[in-house]
Amino acid sequence: MSGLPLDQLEQLVQGQHWDPLAILGAHPMAQGSSPTVAIRCFLPEANDVALLLGERGRQPIPMTRLHEAGLFEAIVPGPLGTSPYRLHITNHAGQVSERHDPYGFPPLLTDFELHLFAEGTFFKAYDTMGAHLRTVQSIAGVHFVVWAPNAARVSVVGDFNQWDGRRHPMTSRGATGLWELFIPELTDGTLYKYEIRSRHLDAPLLKADPYAVASELRPKTASIFRKLSSYRWKDQSWMTARAQQDPLATPLSIYELHLGSWMRIPEEGNRWLTYTELAEKLIPYVKNMGYTHVELLPITEHPFDGSWGYQTTGYFAVTSRHGSPEDFMAFVDTAHQAGIGVLMDWTPAHFPDDPHGLAQFDGTHLYDHADPRLGYHPDWHSRIFNYDRVEVRNFLLNSGLFWLDRYHIDGLRVDAVASMLYLDYARKEGEWIPNQFGGRENLGAVTLLKDLNVLVHRDFPGAMTIAEESTSWAGVSRPTYAGGLGFTFKWNMGWMHDILEYFGHDPVHRPFHQNQITFGLLYAFNENFILVLSHDEVVHGKRGLLDKMPGDEWQRFANLRSLYGLMYGHPGKKMLFMGGEFGQWCEWNHDTSLEWHLCDFEPHVGLQRFVRDLNWLYRQEPALHELDHDWTGFQWIDFSDAAHSVIAFLRKAKDQDNQILCLCNFTPVPRYNYRVGVPGEGYYRELLNSDASAYGGSDVGNAGGLQTSALPSHGMPHSLAVTLPPLSVLFLKRI
Repeated sequence: MSGLPLDQLEQLVQGQHWDPLAILGAHPMAQGSSPTVAIRCFLPEANDVALLLGERGRQPIPMTRLHEAGLFEAIVPGPLGTSPYRLHITNHAGQVSERHDPYGFPPLLTDFELHLFAEGTFFKAYDTMGAHLRTVQSIAGVHFVVWAPNAARVSVVGDFNQWDGRRHPMTSRGATGLWELFIPELTDGTLYKYEIRSRHLDAPLLKADPYAVASELRPKTASIFRKLSSYRWKDQSWMTARAQQDPLATPLSIYELHLGSWMRIPEEGNRWLTYTELAEKLIPYVKNMGYTHVELLPITEHPFDGSWGYQTTGYFAVTSRHGSPEDFMAFVDTAHQAGIGVLMDWTPAHFPDDPHGLAQFDGTHLYDHADPRLGYHPDWHSRIFNYDRVEVRNFLLNSGLFWLDRYHIDGLRVDAVASMLYLDYARKEGEWIPNQFGGRENLGAVTLLKDLNVLVHRDFPGAMTIAEESTSWAGVSRPTYAGGLGFTFKWNMGWMHDILEYFGHDPVHRPFHQNQITFGLLYAFNENFILVLSHDEVVHGKRGLLDKMPGDEWQRFANLRSLYGLMYGHPGKKMLFMGGEFGQWCEWNHDTSLEWHLCDFEPHVGLQRFVRDLNWLYRQEPALHELDHDWTGFQWIDFSDAAHSVIAFLRKAKDQDNQILCLCNFTPVPRYNYRVGVPGEGYYRELLNSDASAYGGSDVGNAGGLQTSALPSHGMPHSLAVTLPPLSVLFLKRI
């Protein structure tokens, strides 16, 4: 038996050995005067095994069974040649096969990679971790790497080995906690998981690969090996142009959507659209509507449809609900070629307890905290990442960067940033633990977010990061070198809540709430804001946007048009959730299509047409987007006419003479000869009137435009006598 320790042999055959390379594979021996090599393999399915050395055609060398469980050995003259040996296997059913021995290849992780991983600076670990096609000694196969520092043994299991954890145990790389194994001759599409025997549990765990790029469709949970490098991108023009743009100064109008419910096929069992079908249907629609970007609710793999993707289990895997990774690449590619950017919702704030996922990955709280005061989210019943651990921060950084790199994603909307920043988020006194300085700030999360933003802006020019952050944390969208978190943009949640509350009031009461539409300008330039009307505002009993509006049907549509008009005139980039563009009455339901049949009715068509025209006007007029985040791009004319619920202001481009006058009347009463001061004399053309008949309005307006008079008003030397339509927004420009 070549001097094998019996205890280690038993550990191996029982699937409990931490270093299979110490026993399996080729081992030089001192036997007599001539060098020899002992070659061992463990094949429980084999009846007989023979060794094939060198070139094909040479005589097989029978191997001796050392253990009835399936351990075989052959002792051959050394040294071995440069060609990997092969195994000729006859199984118990008499079937014959040949393959290379995984343990005939050395470990592939370099010392430098091990160092970067331990340091937490392995920023392209996704090229190494997980499952990757490698060619070793001219033999193609898959290299598996996983982090499980508290495991006594880790094995790769799958269809290729009948899910037997004894067959392909991985090699431990010491204190790093990494395990690796190269398995030759595996092919694209291979199903696999990791079987982990923890030092702290009796029963082995069966886990999906945290770095897997594809997974089975729920309820199945196996990881799938995919070669992402085979896709050939055609979006070079888009990527080059993106790198040269300043997101702050360019138009950004985002169409937020959930791929699973934007549109379904009811005739085929209410099935989802595929990524290919979405590219064919969604992208032309978004382009026609004038949006610059789509923002996808999380498309990372998740087991529960009702989580909308926010309970992520596969941080590198695009959801299998709509197709393959290559199909999603083609979707992004199609969008880029159509001039549409793609943003994705990314969820580093928490992860679910699903047994195949990150929870208790190696039998311990590896990715989270063991103490529920730090590690458990009471609102979402999920686990909170341990941001203080460098390996966890590195994992999350890799996830974010991966989507920008491999899928050409144009930006990340980071979910639930507030819950990451504060240790006492959603917790009562005594339910949380202060940081080392006695504060409530989660310092590890702050480090993660800053590192993410620095890396994104350094390595992916023109890409953006967007924070869903609802508190007064200072400098969320300010550079890290100035003490900020470094995000490109921050969602303006305060504006969203104020504006929806204001428009929920009957117009007769609005004079008492004028501050709700003006207050936002007190802080509008403290951050780089995106004005959002998101999915969260049309679920859980909050009603659809149209249904929130007061009055009869005509007034509801007019109110919603004026809300959108104010939104597009107000400083800040724009985002609207799907269905809002045509006035869906019902709340969003993730299990069904949007109510597309409403587009057969003129009021909804008119609203849709208005949103489309708003988008195109916003894109065409520099005054509406160039200085969204600077006081020089905005000037009040009058915010004090609460009695009439009227506000008036100017938007300005970098060329300060390029201005647009925005007039808003939030009552159903038309105002005739309403005097508004303007800075310059001339003819002011009516660019947009939300009350136009084409949009479903009453067609009250100013006959296309107005000439100024020399009558001063509002502290300005000239003025206009304007007709303000009922429940309307007007955009006028001097020509």
